[in-house]
Amino acid sequence: MANIHPTAIVDPKAQVDASVTIGPYSIVGPHVKIGAGTWVGPHVVIEGHTSIGRDNRFFQFGSIGAINQDKKYAGEPCELVIGDRNTVREFVTFHIGTVQDKAVTRIGDDNWIMAYTHIAHDCVVGSHTTLANNTTLGGHVELGDWVTVGGLTGIHQFVKVGAHAMLGFQSAVSQDVPPYMLVDGNPLSVRGVNVTGLKRRNFSAERIQAIRQMHKLLYREGRTLEDAKAAIDALGKQAPAAAEDIALMQRFLAAADRGIAR
Repeated sequence: MANIHPTAIVDPKAQVDASVTIGPYSIVGPHVKIGAGTWVGPHVVIEGHTSIGRDNRFFQFGSIGAINQDKKYAGEPCELVIGDRNTVREFVTFHIGTVQDKAVTRIGDDNWIMAYTHIAHDCVVGSHTTLANNTTLGGHVELGDWVTVGGLTGIHQFVKVGAHAMLGFQSAVSQDVPPYMLVDGNPLSVRGVNVTGLKRRNFSAERIQAIRQMHKLLYREGRTLEDAKAAIDALGKQAPAAAEDIALMQRFLAAADRGIAR
């Protein structure tokens, strides 16, 4: 049997691994799956069609898998899917998806999600992200791997944030943020490249130099976006060590449909 506190309410239909711990006064609904080694603290509500992987930690007063805040929602069996080894702090709200999108909200692995964070319907959060206190993600937002979001930051619905980007404290994000960039402010401004983050992840000097060059092409030479894209395509032949980084930027710019933060 899982280590379930006597005051917790776990529906008999829930699929809870025997190694899971569930704290006092927490509630687990009938359509919930919780993987091995996960710890659920006190006063956490996990409901809806929610699947949680291994070795996660949910601190007190979280609302996980509640119905979304979309007025069009009509009770469809949409989902919330959470990966492995995530740390989820106090008072978070994660909502299920909608049939207007993929019908699932998805959170990856190894994320550090701090207090009062809101992840709305149909969001896709990658892995290894850090979301500081009061981060707010509107519906359909996509965050790439290793994204860092500063406290009190709001991200508008449908915005995409590329991998390894850093969003500074109290930013208002209403356009797509390309990978590797360092941005902040209201209105949002691109300040440079997230060099500190890249160094912490052991990016080589050659890769960082190529990323700096992509930043220069996008933001420092007065180019149109289409002209900058063409120059980034040409850069791939000049910087083979950064081929994957350049390809990531190319894919992101091709998919950006809200316009990029400039």
